[in-house]
Amino acid sequence: MNTDAKYFTLPLDSLRAIGGWAADCAERALPIYAQHAGADGRPRAAIDGIREFAAGGKRAARLRSLAMAAHAAAREIDDPAAAAAARAAGHAAASAYTHPLRDVQQTKHIVGPAAYAALALELHHPADPTIADREVAWAIAHAPAEVGEVLREMPARALGKSRVDGLLYTLDAGIRGQTPPHDT
Repeated sequence: MNTDAKYFTLPLDSLRAIGGWAADCAERALPIYAQHAGADGRPRAAIDGIREFAAGGKRAARLRSLAMAAHAAAREIDDPAAAAAARAAGHAAASAYTHPLRDVQQTKHIVGPAAYAALALELHHPADPTIADREVAWAIAHAPAEVGEVLREMPARALGKSRVDGLLYTLDAGIRGQTPPHDT
């Protein structure tokens, strides 16, 4: 990695792989939102939109709108777990717009969906103190090679003070620490 350069090459195929994984992560918490929000389909639409992109669809303004609508849903719901699930969906849709910029803030576009899904599950199941850790482990284990490749182009996240900062840090560090698979 050339750390002197501010930008790096970020192929569309890598963004598609990240988007598919982000959708998988966010979708694991989506039932929590649905349980509290009834017919509000904005987070579901955001996940469906990123799945379309991951499958070869265009990266169009509609996807940004879907991400913003899911984030609006998170602000409007009065349940913290449901809000975190909606944020996971919003971050998943926004992952298609990760900038090829060596900036630690860009890492949230990548690991944000998994972190917010883990937070949603933790808030929804307070009697299970390991559920977020298990969700983070699942996300790390299921991250495609492209997720790690792109993260390694960016500065690593610091631990931070909030619970979500801790989840973002653990995901970032765990994915970076994986050995890329070798072709056999």
